[in-house]
Amino acid sequence: MIATHQVRRPDGSLQRLADYVGQVLLIVNTASQCGFTPQYAGLEALWRRYRERGFAVLGFPCNQFGAQEPGSAEEIASFCSLTYDVSFPMFAKIEVNGAGADPLYKALKASAPGLLGSRSIKWNFTKFLVDREGKVVRRYGPQVKPETLEQDIEALL
Repeated sequence: MIATHQVRRPDGSLQRLADYVGQVLLIVNTASQCGFTPQYAGLEALWRRYRERGFAVLGFPCNQFGAQEPGSAEEIASFCSLTYDVSFPMFAKIEVNGAGADPLYKALKASAPGLLGSRSIKWNFTKFLVDREGKVVRRYGPQVKPETLEQDIEALL
C-alpha cells in the first residue's frame, strides 16, 4: 500500500502519503530535459480538471535516465512553474531504480511490473495510477500521453 510511505518535499521536509488516502493518484517520475518533458502540460491539465473530484498528480524528478534532470530543487521548481505552469505537487529528486531506489518506487514497481514482468523503470515519465485506497491499479509507459488516461481516471473517481 502506498499510504505507508513517506517522501521528501523539495525543501527536505517529509510528506506522508497517507495524507492522500481517499484520492486517486497519478505518480510520475519526471525530468526537465527529456523528449517527454512536454507531458508536464498534460499532467497539469489532468490535475486541474480532476483535482476537485479527489485526484492528484504527484511528480518525482529523477536524474537516472540520460542525466535529464540535473537541476537543484529550486531550478526544477522554477522550470516547471515558468515553462509549464505546474501547480500539482512536486517532490524532491529521487532514484527509481537500483540500490538507491526510493522505497515508494520499490513498492510501485512490485505492485505493477512493466512489460514482460520487468520491475525496473525504463525511462522518464513512467506513470502509476493509484486508487483511493492506495492500491496501484495500472502502470503506463513513458510514451503514454497523460490526456489518454482520462477514462481510467474517471473510472476511479
